[in-house]
Amino acid sequence: MLDILANGMQYIIDMGASVMLPIVIAIICICMRIKVGKAVQSGLMIGVGFVGLTLLINMMSDELGPAAKSMSERFGLTLSVVDIGWPGASPMAWASGVGAVSIPVAILVNVVMLMFKMTKTVNIDVWNIWHMAFTGAIAYTLTGNLWIGILGVAVHAAITYKLGDLWAPYIQEYFGLEGLTVLHGSGAVTAPIACVIDGVIDKIPLIRKINITADTIQEKAGILGQPIVIGGVLGTVVGFLAGYGVQEALPLGIKMSAVMVLMPKVVSCITDGLLPLSERAKEIFAKKSKDTGFYIGIDTAVLLQDSQVITAGLLFIPLTLVIAVIVPGNRVLPFGDLATIGLFTAVAVAVHKGNLFRILLSGSAIMYLTIWIANETIPWLTNLAKATGMMDGENLIAALDQGGSPLTYVFAQIFVRDNMTGSILIMLIYGICIGYMIVRKKGKC
Repeated sequence: MLDILANGMQYIIDMGASVMLPIVIAIICICMRIKVGKAVQSGLMIGVGFVGLTLLINMMSDELGPAAKSMSERFGLTLSVVDIGWPGASPMAWASGVGAVSIPVAILVNVVMLMFKMTKTVNIDVWNIWHMAFTGAIAYTLTGNLWIGILGVAVHAAITYKLGDLWAPYIQEYFGLEGLTVLHGSGAVTAPIACVIDGVIDKIPLIRKINITADTIQEKAGILGQPIVIGGVLGTVVGFLAGYGVQEALPLGIKMSAVMVLMPKVVSCITDGLLPLSERAKEIFAKKSKDTGFYIGIDTAVLLQDSQVITAGLLFIPLTLVIAVIVPGNRVLPFGDLATIGLFTAVAVAVHKGNLFRILLSGSAIMYLTIWIANETIPWLTNLAKATGMMDGENLIAALDQGGSPLTYVFAQIFVRDNMTGSILIMLIYGICIGYMIVRKKGKC
């Protein structure tokens, strides 16, 4: 019976987020006594949104990925291990020994935490449970102990639900996504670093007064500051840095302009589809607990609707390559995650209230730590790829998304205790950031 259930879940997972999430959302809506027609409509609207999101992200990956690789080769970067990105890391997580049990474990942790009022976040982003599964998969591969792998899923889940609580005020205040929060991925996990940097900047005279946003650029530059123009300019510049001629660089710029314009429209389909579920969930939880302060946990990708998030993402394509060269002993060539690098700094955008000056500082620190950890986990990723049958031979691989996650790294190091000097430094840095975030009014830095 359990095998049939696991195979059924894997069958749905294999169809991807654009199919999986509509089915899950429609079922949850019906269980919450939303009319069947409205539930199906909500699910389909979310599916439409994710199809559009996937198309845009794939276009960014197809266009920006080769540009980033050309940029690396042009400037002679000698980084030998390629970042496979989340498109390569997520299938490994699902295919691992803990992949099939990750969804029920993550849901059970969420339910228990809600029952005991340990969180106010209701996670409906089932697809991105792959981040939790990845932590479990790495731990299982390294230790050979299935229960440690399952514990990794549960610990990752519990921490991300708490992060959902902490980031909700930022998501609602800056992005205007009422009742929603983000809890998955590198952006939510590394945003405590942005909190610390924001607090430090606030104590530096003159520097703390610097405030550069897309809005101020637009105000001073007029039409040149419009998101559509910023996207076109940055995309074209990336093309020229990659060594492209005019015929290749200008089309890249136009496509990035398209991303700036279309991304908010696509994301609005997802938020519109989630609205009935969000309102109904609030009603139910309010009746049962006399508390309306619950948050619906969704994909960090919805934050791509903001022009500051996309602008920061484009700026960090060349910056991340520069940082990769600076990190001592680094062998990882950022590639697979470069197209969606904006997701790594998306929550930081809200922490800094869209201040691009601060985002560049904290984003640089976030990417430095991410690349540092990704370099440490090269053998872990390679072993996981071989264990899941997704790679053979002697090639090495890395991944910035999850492979560079301090949460995954710290949990695995508790059992592996490899490279203790680097491990202790990373644990101290991340621990201080988490502690600072919690002390400062539960993340309100």
